[in-house]
Amino acid sequence: MSKQPTVSDIARLAHVSPSTVSRVLTGSSRVHPAKSAAVRAAIEQLNFRPNLTARALSLGKSMVIGILTQSMMSQFYGELAQGIEEGLAGSGYQGVFASGHWESLDEQAALDILLARQVDGLIVLGGYHPDIDLRAINKQIPLIAVGRHIEGLEEHCIRVENASGSFQAVRHLIDLGHRRIAHISGIPSHLDACERQRGYTEALTSAGLAVDERLIVEGNFTEQSGLLALETLLARGSHFTAIFAANDQMAYGIRLGLYRRGLRVPDDISLVGFDDLLGSVYTTPPLTTVRQSMLEQGRQAACGLLRLLANEPPALPSITTELVIRETTARVRG
Repeated sequence: MSKQPTVSDIARLAHVSPSTVSRVLTGSSRVHPAKSAAVRAAIEQLNFRPNLTARALSLGKSMVIGILTQSMMSQFYGELAQGIEEGLAGSGYQGVFASGHWESLDEQAALDILLARQVDGLIVLGGYHPDIDLRAINKQIPLIAVGRHIEGLEEHCIRVENASGSFQAVRHLIDLGHRRIAHISGIPSHLDACERQRGYTEALTSAGLAVDERLIVEGNFTEQSGLLALETLLARGSHFTAIFAANDQMAYGIRLGLYRRGLRVPDDISLVGFDDLLGSVYTTPPLTTVRQSMLEQGRQAACGLLRLLANEPPALPSITTELVIRETTARVRG
């Protein structure tokens, strides 16, 4: 078995001091570009692989970022996770994920596991954990939140233009002649759900249409909840010609329920979702939806946390939304 190359081996090949090699590996201070290039060329030539444990010990850091998610089974959280990994690439930090499954006890257990790993920072994706606890954690390690608002840590939270996006979606249906528009909402404690419902009601009232509470049914962002919410909506017996779902996954469940009831999309019922998941272009018919970039949110969350770790402001942007018109919406039939 061949001997693993050392920092000294790299230094000899690059004609620099071992301390210069260490500075390049850790990024702890600036190195002249020519020397840095020579070190990196030597690292590649020798096929050097740094000992991450030793590096972490020398820096007094774990070099691990904790990501508290809700469900890795979800396309939404899967795309966010990919964005986070892209944002951390090249930084030396590794993301570790733990899921709360939208259950308070599971979320607490997942958070305890991440903190026990002595992560250097934390990214929180949605969830129920109390603001007061997250503020306390932020006093110990940097924290960024996606898909939720933390009072007192507003600049640490990525905001999506949810109300604007849902307003566009419902306005699109109104422009097609729909006047009885149902809404399958998300979890009431979830900021995104509240803002999307606000956009729905604002679009109706701005068009002079009444908000009929019988046409609003709560879901929980899953496909199954969309299917069950549709059954509740139909059981109420209130007439409607279109449905705006608070996310694409619920729209998938709604689409299945309409199919089982013999209701055609968009001939009988128009349908709009929110998120523009990768699969939404492949539904039958392709789903009209509001696009928000989960990949970009993940990347921005990671970059914001890296800035906090460098003692800089997180500088998080507001994520814009865009209505994507496909084939699940049509003019209301006379």
